[in-house]
Amino acid sequence: MCADYRIEKDSLGEVKVPANAYWGAQTQRAVDNFPITGLKPYPAFVWGMAIIKRAAAEVNASLGLFNGKMVGEQTITAEAIAQAIMVTADELLAGQWSEQFVVDPIQAGAGTSHNMNINEVIANRANEILGYGLEAAAKPVHPNDHVNMAQSTNDAIPTAIRLGCLWRLDELLQTLDDLAAALAAKAQEFDAVVKSGRTHLQDAVPVRLGQEFGAYARAVERDRGKIAAAADGLRRLGIGGTATGTGLNAHPEYHSRMVAAIGRLSGLELAESDNLFESMQSMGDMVHFSGALRTLAQELTRIANDFRLLSSGPSTGLDEIRLPAVQPGSSIMPGKVNPVLAEMLNMAMFQVMGNDLTVMLAGQAGQLELNVMMPIIAYNLFQSMDVIINSVRAFTDKCVRGLQANPAKATGWLAKNAILVTALNPVIGYLKGAEVAKEAMASNRTVREVVLEKGYLTAEEADRILDVYKLTEGGIHK
Repeated sequence: MCADYRIEKDSLGEVKVPANAYWGAQTQRAVDNFPITGLKPYPAFVWGMAIIKRAAAEVNASLGLFNGKMVGEQTITAEAIAQAIMVTADELLAGQWSEQFVVDPIQAGAGTSHNMNINEVIANRANEILGYGLEAAAKPVHPNDHVNMAQSTNDAIPTAIRLGCLWRLDELLQTLDDLAAALAAKAQEFDAVVKSGRTHLQDAVPVRLGQEFGAYARAVERDRGKIAAAADGLRRLGIGGTATGTGLNAHPEYHSRMVAAIGRLSGLELAESDNLFESMQSMGDMVHFSGALRTLAQELTRIANDFRLLSSGPSTGLDEIRLPAVQPGSSIMPGKVNPVLAEMLNMAMFQVMGNDLTVMLAGQAGQLELNVMMPIIAYNLFQSMDVIINSVRAFTDKCVRGLQANPAKATGWLAKNAILVTALNPVIGYLKGAEVAKEAMASNRTVREVVLEKGYLTAEEADRILDVYKLTEGGIHK
């Protein structure tokens, strides 16, 4: 071995691998062949793969499928090999060796390079545990024969995608719960603030600021429910289908035992696939889950845009809410403060929407027994979850919790709103109402002033019917 590299072999021949790297020849070929983005797999993906390898070692050992191996004059027992693999997988699950996963997410189809990166790292570390260093000429644990036993890239990768999404699901749902709760708290705080409603970005009948925020909270709650429901489809695992769904080279009990072992090790609620061929051919569950994330993204984009509109100005805009000032807004205009958290949320959600398009296109690109676009599906799903969790958390903590209403501006705009005449329809009719609204806007007077001048209502009737708070509670006012 040279100072900076060692020689590893695979079925194509010799490869130079960095001396201290735990990966092997196949991983190095992928690093050399696919210098595309400089990105690495998400921790959720590594966790999903590691728990598969951990469970497989346990299940295969319990089925008596491991054999001992002679290395030189020493016999390494089957039990020792299985134990070393499980210990290494546990290290990965604890977050160790994360720097060893180096294959670009844009790579050869199906994710064989990802799978072999995991297999090689686990094998080399397991060998090290057994006393055989990276430079050893002969090693007892083989990445394919032992770590990958009874598996194929074709069933391991989609299983890891499902597990990785479920791994962060509770964190994602809690983040949305926190946002919904913060919006609901503002709805209660702002319930007394009556303001002009707006449809088509034009003046409309009154609403309470609290009603607007209550609607935001409910929208987030509904989308949270859609994501949780979509995630249930990810709980069906196809591990054990091996190359095409037939289960070739896997014990007949392997599938059921693996699902049980992964569920126990992960603490996740999981189910056996009812059709291993479908679980490998179709990425439909992943596409559906991505679609639920996209639905949330479009809703949060709308809410962020409303925040930007409601806080616009302040001198020349709506200025009905005031967002926390978290940083200066301009390099040239002193004193300017921008709605940066809402802008950030917009950009984050645009990324999620773009990721969903990639997942959808990749999902329909499968042929016959396999979808080879799984690596990019994995990366985009995990990135979407990461982006949503981090951006929503920042938006909730640094924007929603600290925003304030501006009742003076809200009631000031409402006083000028001629569309209040809508409440008079049951009394004076639509045509007279249109006449009053037109004259009020032309003369810059209130609806009350115009109806009194025209004698359509008495002062007492006008005050009763035009009680703006009562108008926000619906019903017919006479």
